[in-house]
Amino acid sequence: MAGGATVESAASQRRGNLRAYGILLFISFYCAVPFLWVLVASFDAKPSQFLRWPEDVTFSNYSNLFVNESGMLWLLNSVVVIGIATIIVLVFAGLGGYALSRTRAWWKAPLLYAIILVRIVPPPALIVPVYKVMLTLNDGVNATINAVVSDPSQALFLSRIFSFVDGYLGLILVLAAMQLPLAIWIMKTFFDAIPVDYEEAAALDGASTLQTLRRILLPLALPGLAAAGLFAFISAWGDFLMPLMFTSSPELQTLPLGLFRAFLRIDRIDYGFLTALAVIYTLPAVIAFSFARKFLTRTFSGGVKG
Repeated sequence: MAGGATVESAASQRRGNLRAYGILLFISFYCAVPFLWVLVASFDAKPSQFLRWPEDVTFSNYSNLFVNESGMLWLLNSVVVIGIATIIVLVFAGLGGYALSRTRAWWKAPLLYAIILVRIVPPPALIVPVYKVMLTLNDGVNATINAVVSDPSQALFLSRIFSFVDGYLGLILVLAAMQLPLAIWIMKTFFDAIPVDYEEAAALDGASTLQTLRRILLPLALPGLAAAGLFAFISAWGDFLMPLMFTSSPELQTLPLGLFRAFLRIDRIDYGFLTALAVIYTLPAVIAFSFARKFLTRTFSGGVKG
C-alpha cells in the first residue's frame, strides 16, 4: 500500500515537472521570437516586418551600417561615454560604499535614504533642474575655452569634449550620477558582509590603509564591483533620455539616438539597417554580462564566506 502511494506520488511529481517545464518552454519561445526576428532579419537581403527565413543571406546590412551610415561613430561614442561613466561609478561607489559601511555616525541612515531617493525620483522630473545647472556650468566652460584658445577649430574640439551641454563631459557626468546611488547601496551592502577582522589583522601586520584596500578589500570586493558595474553599464547603455536632452550635435550621438533617428526617416523604414543596428546595440550588454556573470552569482549567493 505504501509502495503504491510512493509510485503514484512520484508519477504525480513527474507530471507536475513536465507541466512546469512545458510552460517555461512556451514562455521562453514566446520571449525569444522577437530576438530571433532581429537576428534573422539582420542577415536578410530583403527583410520585412514579419519573421521568415531569408532567401539570400548577406552581410550588406552590417557593411551599410558601418560604411554608409554613422554606425561606427555611434558605437564609439557609446563605448567611450558609457565606459568612462561606469569607471567613475565603480570608483566612487567603492569608496563611498566602504566609508558608509564602516561609519557608525548618526547621520548614516538619513544619508543612505537621501542617496537612494535620487534613484527613486523619475528621470524626466530631474531634466529641468539638471539641465539648468549644466547650462550654467557650460557657459563658464565655454567662456574659459574661448578666452584661452584663439583658434576656432581648436576651441570647437575642446568644447565638444569638456562642455556640460552638447559635450562628452556633461553626458558622462549625468549618466554616472544617475547610476551612482544604486551602486553605492550595492557596495555598502557588500562591504557589510566583509568582516572587519580582515582589516584589523592587516593593521596588526603593519599594512597601511592603502595596502589594506589594495591587497585585501579590493580582491574581496570584486564580486560586488562586478555587480554594481554591470547594473550601471546596462542601465546607462540603454539610457535614451539623457543623451537626447544633453546632446544635439550629430558627432555626439550614441547608439540609442541612432536607432531612434532611423525610425524618423521620411521615405521608408529600412528593416535591415534597423535590425543590424539592434544586434550591434545588444552585443556589448551581452558581453558585459558574460564577463560579470561569475561575480554576479557570487554576489547574490552569499557574498564573502568567512
